[in-house]
Amino acid sequence: MRKAVLMAIVPASFLTPFTLSSVNVALPSIGNELKVDAITLNWIATAFLLSSAMFLVPFGRLADIKGRKKIFVLGMVIFTVGSLLSGLAFSAEMLIAFRILQGIGGAMIFATGIAILTSVFPLKERGKILGINVASVYTGLSLGPFFGGILTQNFGWRSVFLVNVPIGIFIVILAALKLKAEWADARGESFDFIGSVIYSLMLLFIMLGFSESNLSFLFAGFSLLLLFIFWESRIDHPILEIELFKRNATFTLSNLAALLNYSATFAVAYLLSLYLQYIKALTPQQAGFVLVSQPVMQALFSPFAGWLSDRVEPRVVASAGMAVTALGLLIFSTIDENTKLSLIISNLMLMGFGFALFSSPNTNAIMSSVERKFYGLASATLSTMRVVGQMLSMAIVMLIFAIYIGKALITPKIYPLLLESTRTSFAVFSVLCFFGIFASLARGRVR
Repeated sequence: MRKAVLMAIVPASFLTPFTLSSVNVALPSIGNELKVDAITLNWIATAFLLSSAMFLVPFGRLADIKGRKKIFVLGMVIFTVGSLLSGLAFSAEMLIAFRILQGIGGAMIFATGIAILTSVFPLKERGKILGINVASVYTGLSLGPFFGGILTQNFGWRSVFLVNVPIGIFIVILAALKLKAEWADARGESFDFIGSVIYSLMLLFIMLGFSESNLSFLFAGFSLLLLFIFWESRIDHPILEIELFKRNATFTLSNLAALLNYSATFAVAYLLSLYLQYIKALTPQQAGFVLVSQPVMQALFSPFAGWLSDRVEPRVVASAGMAVTALGLLIFSTIDENTKLSLIISNLMLMGFGFALFSSPNTNAIMSSVERKFYGLASATLSTMRVVGQMLSMAIVMLIFAIYIGKALITPKIYPLLLESTRTSFAVFSVLCFFGIFASLARGRVR
């Protein structure tokens, strides 16, 4: 059954982030056909992230109680249906609604995938298997813009969504027929509905506050965060075990390191895509060929990094990866119009190696630091760190662009401002990653 689990979880782990990042390339085509403004386009891009973040932890807890296979298969069905409907949408409002549906399905997949792998494979193989899974996630995120551009250019923007449907159907059939267990290690415990509502609203307001630069939303979000901590600390079966964060430094600091890493790195492909196409005048396909050098390194070295973290303390390997990534971001903060493509490709390969060294050992440290009954919760918490980090990464870029460029169209006379805002973004990201090194080192020993 282990082979079947791997064949179901790894493609699902690729598919959801692939969709997330490939849609960004299709946005101009969507805007032209559906006649929507930039703000609406932003909602089309972020609706998936927002709904995923809101439901990840509740579904992770529900999976621990009702069964991880059940939630995974249902999530795959919802994601596939959401992809089909998104590809058939004839208005922006419909597309946003179906992207929210996609995100709910994605939350169910994110919340259960790593937990199922951790439940099935023994401790001595865990790092290697998680490395393979991390490679699929990062490869999906990084290859999305490249293949999304090819699909959009040759088959139209709807193909970016419709390509998910046959793959989704295959995964659903495989998981339903071949996965024999449910892996419900918290079966019989109650589900905290009130806590789930507070948690979802908290994230909604916090993310709206950052994306819309709205202080009222941020105040409401952080007020709900305090209410959530108060509520979760006083019930028997919370959706988020607050005590786990208080008593488990490895779990807390590893999740913080993941949040900082994703906040510092998710917008890299977006920034370089603009730089390569505007400043370097490359075509979308040529830019894709340059950007693919990063995921190739991640895919090659993530399994090795996972294997290494089974033999060396994960915090050592992950911290080294964070340091390499910080160095790469610092190098990118110096780029200008004369920077050679060979340097950009080499630095992307360096960062891909850093991502690989960080991600699988960090995931291994998180999953190895909790009891078996918390696997779903731990998996969902890590996925939440990823999704929130991705949104924060884009929010930082949008804020910096707003300061330097404002609402102006990106024309040749704006290129110097685009370059300056790109360098500033990379500088900020390198500082975030630098602090992430200390969060990673401070987590303590796992074994």
